[in-house]
Amino acid sequence: MNKREVNQDKKLQWLEQLVGRNLLEKMLCSFSKSTGLKAILVDNKGNTLISPDHAKKDCDFCEMIKSDSNGAKKCQRSYARACTEASKYGEPYIFRCHAGLIMWAAPILLDEYVGSIICGQVLMWEPEDYFLEEIEEMVKGLNIDVAAVKWSASHLEIMSSDKVQAAADLLFVVANQIMQSGMTVLEQRREIAAQQARLAEEIQARKRAEVAMNTIESRTKRINSLEKEQELKLKVRNGEKRTAEKLLEKILVDVFSKDSNHLDTLKTRMMELVVIISRAAVDGGAELGEVSQLNTQFYREILEITSPDELCLWSKKMLETVMNYIETNKNQKNLQAIQKAAEFIRKNYRNKLTIDNIAQAVYLSPCYVSRIFKQGLGCTLMEYLTQVRVEEAKAMLKDPKYNVMQVAEESGFEDPGYFTRVFKKLEGVTPSRYKQHAL
Repeated sequence: MNKREVNQDKKLQWLEQLVGRNLLEKMLCSFSKSTGLKAILVDNKGNTLISPDHAKKDCDFCEMIKSDSNGAKKCQRSYARACTEASKYGEPYIFRCHAGLIMWAAPILLDEYVGSIICGQVLMWEPEDYFLEEIEEMVKGLNIDVAAVKWSASHLEIMSSDKVQAAADLLFVVANQIMQSGMTVLEQRREIAAQQARLAEEIQARKRAEVAMNTIESRTKRINSLEKEQELKLKVRNGEKRTAEKLLEKILVDVFSKDSNHLDTLKTRMMELVVIISRAAVDGGAELGEVSQLNTQFYREILEITSPDELCLWSKKMLETVMNYIETNKNQKNLQAIQKAAEFIRKNYRNKLTIDNIAQAVYLSPCYVSRIFKQGLGCTLMEYLTQVRVEEAKAMLKDPKYNVMQVAEESGFEDPGYFTRVFKKLEGVTPSRYKQHAL
């Protein structure tokens, strides 16, 4: 088998895998039976891939032309050119072969495969003398009986242009059906190939993961330990005692499960935790000097510990001591902030005050100062401001030189009507009635 035949065989095998030889032969045979015309499948080189044996044979004219090797090659070149033109435009291509017969090609385009279904071997007009003379010129040089060829040409089937076009369109339908069948298989193949590629990649990824598992696990433990310590620091700084205690328990499990038999190593890790917790306490507002005194006490206690169990229990108590100190310190600072806020209100009640103004005066956020003020005094900042203004208004109403409108303005109420409503709500009487009874 020469190289051309090998390539031809490969193309046919590839096409048969996509569509199936039985289906290809069945469609070509059905077309031939329905039209009375022979149909063959060729590749883009003009090589015949499928020519069903039980379908219609070549006409006598074509058989004589192909009986000569040069004639067969000319037929092949005609098929190749027709295949190229049909694939170029993607529609049926009607052409005249080298021997002068009318034929047509329907393109088949599947992925990288290019081929056509070739059909025809007819005439579209009655053969005249000049046509027979033309045929004699066309077959010159072929080792065939020219007279017999001319005689067979005069007996070729004649089809009208409409019938030729209809047959070409029908052939195009057949070609499209073949392409659709092939494309379905191609798509399935692509999906399978993509899935196999994904599976192969996943397998390789798992192998790489297994190889690096020990290293990754070790790094993960270190990262998790650092993350827990950072989270513990955040909870201590924010005074979240219960959450901090739970985090410390997790850290202790990691530390003691790894170095349970090395007391000195455990003590070193606990000292590191003391430093972390102490820094968090200072960040949370604790006094550095007082925290340093606590640390000195903690270090002395660690040195006296003689067992891991005792060290574990001490660690929990150490955190509790720091958290209680932070809470006490925070309460003291909150009380100071509340006092400063109240003092600021009493000094500036005549001005237009907002929660933001008050928060800026005590160097706290509006939300935080509002919360601790409510917790400490049982009323909101604005309620306290209103109470201060009303108390000042009561004192001024007892003075004959002030009328109600003056009292409202001087006590920080911009709207006398609002002043009257607020005053009556708190004191049970209007400012005017209160003034009458006070004088």
